[in-house]
Amino acid sequence: MKLLVADDSGLYRTMLKRLLESWGYEVVLASDGYEAQRILDSDDPPRMAVLDCYMPGLGGQDLCEMIRARQQSYVYTILLSASDQRSDILKGFEVGADDYLCKPLQEPELRARLHVGERIIRSQEGLVETQEALEFEASHDPLVRIWNRRAIIELLGTELGRAKRLQTPLSVFFIDLDSFKLVNDSYGHAVGDDVLRSTAEKISKTVREYDHVGRYGGEEFLVVLPNCTTEAALEVAERVRQQIGGEPFVIAPIQVKTTASIGVCQWHSGQDPLDLIQRADAAMYRAKQNGRNRVESDDASKTDAV
Repeated sequence: MKLLVADDSGLYRTMLKRLLESWGYEVVLASDGYEAQRILDSDDPPRMAVLDCYMPGLGGQDLCEMIRARQQSYVYTILLSASDQRSDILKGFEVGADDYLCKPLQEPELRARLHVGERIIRSQEGLVETQEALEFEASHDPLVRIWNRRAIIELLGTELGRAKRLQTPLSVFFIDLDSFKLVNDSYGHAVGDDVLRSTAEKISKTVREYDHVGRYGGEEFLVVLPNCTTEAALEVAERVRQQIGGEPFVIAPIQVKTTASIGVCQWHSGQDPLDLIQRADAAMYRAKQNGRNRVESDDASKTDAV
């Protein structure tokens, strides 16, 4: 584990570096508080810090306060001081220090305090991972592992707000797999689920990295394309249609051929997210009526298949 030692005493820095490295830590040194601040603000900051309380300019207590004000990963901090005054100890804890040791240090005590810090960091990392997993599950479809209906509509609302502020185009397209009920009836729902998962993967790989793909429900998918005109969205939608309808889905020993009908719509002033979805949905139904396996635009002047 990476550990920062910040102390204006070269003797203490050297002593602590040797000792901590012998315990297996990756030690980073700072000779004053400003250097320590730069290290803590780096892209890969230490997860633990041993800070001298009374460095010139920016002391350990100031650093603790700054660490706690940040929104980055938790840094376990131990303040060092030659003073054992109660007021100093209380001040250190008030500004966010996790522990406090007096100089000269006792090696067994320092090692024990560091072990406590490691346990706390591991526990905190576990909590963060659990929280991230819960957030993922709440916003992603459990079958196809892309945005669920609620999340994709929220993302559309966010992108729509950005498009209004920046006066940039925004388009969506609505995808429906053709005759998907026949897949479930002919091969069973397990195969149907595999087809949906493969479809989600094909869509995600075909659109731009910053586009948003969500499962709207059943065999329906919604794609949100920021900064994208109708013409550009039609091109993307056609590539998606070709990907879905190209090679059959191979679910040994079964090969399942399926196609998709897609409706494209560009946002215009006055439309809210649901208006936009409904117009894309209507264009998709027009694609169904015109023979399936095609792309249609909400714009009446661009309703020819592409």
